[in-house]
Amino acid sequence: MERTVPRTGGEEIQLYMRTYYSLLRSSGQFAIETLVESHIAMSSSLHVGAADEQPDVSALIYGALRLPPCITHIEQILVGQMERAFVEAGYPDVSKWERAYAPGRRRRLHYDGETTLAVYIMSRSDIDDLLPTLTAYQLEWNKLHQWMQNGAARAFIAGLTSTSVLTPQDMETLASLLHMSLDDLRRLEIVWRGRFVETLKLIAATRKDFSVRMLAGSFSDYRRATAAWWEDLEKAVADTGVAIDQRPLYFVSSNTHSMVNLLTGFARRYEESLIEYMTHAGQETLLTQYEDTRQTAETTHGYENFLYYVLGKYLSDNKATVEQVRAEERSVGITRVLNKHGFEIEAQLIDLTKLQPEWFDTRLTHDLGVHDLPQSDALILNIDYPLGMAAYEMLSRITERTSQLKGVYVMGKAATLNARIGDVMIPSVIHDEHSQNTYLFQNCFSASDVRPYMARGNVLDNQKAVTCLGTFLQNPGYMSVFYREGYTDIEMEGGPYLSAVYEAYRPRRHPENEIVNLHTVPFDVGFLHYASDMPMKSGHNLGAGNLAYIGVEATYATTITILRRIFQREGERLRKRQTVASL
Repeated sequence: MERTVPRTGGEEIQLYMRTYYSLLRSSGQFAIETLVESHIAMSSSLHVGAADEQPDVSALIYGALRLPPCITHIEQILVGQMERAFVEAGYPDVSKWERAYAPGRRRRLHYDGETTLAVYIMSRSDIDDLLPTLTAYQLEWNKLHQWMQNGAARAFIAGLTSTSVLTPQDMETLASLLHMSLDDLRRLEIVWRGRFVETLKLIAATRKDFSVRMLAGSFSDYRRATAAWWEDLEKAVADTGVAIDQRPLYFVSSNTHSMVNLLTGFARRYEESLIEYMTHAGQETLLTQYEDTRQTAETTHGYENFLYYVLGKYLSDNKATVEQVRAEERSVGITRVLNKHGFEIEAQLIDLTKLQPEWFDTRLTHDLGVHDLPQSDALILNIDYPLGMAAYEMLSRITERTSQLKGVYVMGKAATLNARIGDVMIPSVIHDEHSQNTYLFQNCFSASDVRPYMARGNVLDNQKAVTCLGTFLQNPGYMSVFYREGYTDIEMEGGPYLSAVYEAYRPRRHPENEIVNLHTVPFDVGFLHYASDMPMKSGHNLGAGNLAYIGVEATYATTITILRRIFQREGERLRKRQTVASL
């Protein structure tokens, strides 16, 4: 078969990657400053202003959302897979350090309370994400630091205190002094929340000079970490009487909230508590939006989606209610499992036998019989979607340990070259930059499956996706090559997942640099991507736009589609089993 695949070139990107991987081979630490020159030369589409003297606020925000708030105090970053690696490197108490959390990345982080951050990684994709993010953040921090050294800016910031409330005129003055737009400064205020003035003063006081030390990073280390994750999962669910390897299994890679929200109906059943929460001071915007969505409830599903959105905020502000919600989840067969000693990937095991269909979101049951679900012995294993090659490690482990895999369903964010933020893209071809394979497969989803649950966005099926190496590891030249070949859906997990799918039913390891036909896979395979970035338009990403509500409709539309598919498939399996039993 003649093969025409995108040739990315990307010498600048490859040089950047070779630079930091060579530095990581050192047993000691290296300075992020070493990467700045090659980072700028890469001309990343997420950091279009890297070479400018003026701050690139979109890149700074993108980095700030993917690093923990304590990053403002951090000087040294330690990187490893498991707790043992940190202990052997001379950090025996790392598990007792304060947990840190990044809004835009689910990654296990520990902060020593002073200047050191421990980062747990799952695969080399974490490295390809973490190092460019640190470099971009440091670069933009130091630009702001430099502008703050001029007399007027220094005097203005020196006059601020931790209790200072900046007036609109103050914000205009500060934006001018820092050579950024007022809108950009306000977006920084949102990202830094109650730490806005504190962070400005820290930037003014000192340059950022990160150092990184890799404690463990071999392929075997990654495999051991994944094996430990699976062992923790098996031990946790064994207490519930569930033997994962003996039950039919539907694998889902999504998030930790949308599926359980749809299955438990907590937001609907406790709507009065959510309304009361929205009436409190500081939540006026939520209340106004709530009233607006109620008026359109007959024609759209924005009302239900908005309740789920508010529920997330409500639980983050009402920790006492979280355990009540978790108890209700457990009562209907939903078990959450966190990895305690390695990387952070939450798993949710959902026992279809114990679900209560009367609690379901009505979109799950409309025109779909679910009354047979209590007779099912199947499980749904939902994992908080991993990053890049971690997807291969996770699914490979799962397929090794289970014998009745019925479906693999993946939903997640992607960049789009032809759609808008919030649109849904359904690929049937995925080119993987890791293996250089082009995978052809039968996606079990089509536009007609998703469209009924989308009031505004587009749903585009028969798309061509490319699995890139990292979010910053893209530039206009890289993307234009793919665009010319018709690849318009750029994401990070599809290729690695399909490499694991190949190995789940073929007698050898996945190939490299081939066209791979997966149309004979003996179980369901489905991918749904929703657009979060528009890299061909500078600065158009979730970090640069609305920091809250974008993506909710697409998230729930795709989750509903996946659950309905599982219920349909399970209903067919149960009817077939009943027919066989009656013969």
